[in-house]
Amino acid sequence: MPVEWQPVRQSRTHELVLQSIEEQVFAGKLRAGDRLPPERELAPVFGVSRSALREALRVLETIGVLVAQPGRGPDSGARIVRNPDDALGRLLRLHFALGSYSLHDVMEARVALERSSFAAAAKYAVDRDLDEASAVVHRMSQPGILPEEFNELDTQFHVMVATSSGNALTSTLTSAVRESVRPLILRALEEVDDWSATRQHLNAQHSELLRLVRTGHGEEAADLAELHIRGFHGTLVDEGRTADGDEERDKAHGAARDEERDEAHEAARDEDGPGGQW
Repeated sequence: MPVEWQPVRQSRTHELVLQSIEEQVFAGKLRAGDRLPPERELAPVFGVSRSALREALRVLETIGVLVAQPGRGPDSGARIVRNPDDALGRLLRLHFALGSYSLHDVMEARVALERSSFAAAAKYAVDRDLDEASAVVHRMSQPGILPEEFNELDTQFHVMVATSSGNALTSTLTSAVRESVRPLILRALEEVDDWSATRQHLNAQHSELLRLVRTGHGEEAADLAELHIRGFHGTLVDEGRTADGDEERDKAHGAARDEERDEAHEAARDEDGPGGQW
């Protein structure tokens, strides 16, 4: 079915272009893999400037439903894609940094998602997926591995298991939630007193998780996944609460000092009385 583009109103033009493209997606007229017409053709159809069109396309690219290839040739231009993982990860990471979600919220979301994915993986994962996850665990076991690489592989491992569960949305959400705290987890890994012992402990849990999944022990795998997450991630939550508590205490002490100072000033004014000072 051919896509029928309609001109849009001039106010907030890039948002109206977005709305028009979204409507075509919702109607099933645009699907993953479809290419949009060139800017020089599409802008006049919408009745907007090419700059407004580009702004709308940039928004779509940011949220992971469009990729734009510059230049000429068969691969150039804008194409509808399905790429939610990076987009959701970026979105959650920004909102976490802005304080929209607490560390506790993120940890509880991870626990719920990964309990589900490990239990399902024990039922539905195929050997090929688990072999790939096992290769990642092996790479994490190398003595010379540094926290940054370990953190990247750790994310891969958890997302691989979620993917092997057969639930694409669980996989996407697991990736996004894990990405949202990846920088914080990396900093925590870099600051541990005994990196070698920490790495070995975490990876021993990875190996046991894989064994439980391979042998079909879904409930045990889910329990260990929760223990694994609450173990290291839980220390971040506790540290965050301590830091928040210190900040609140500092604010309270500061407020008390301000109140005492104001009372002292008020007492001094009372002693001076009206006209006590010129």
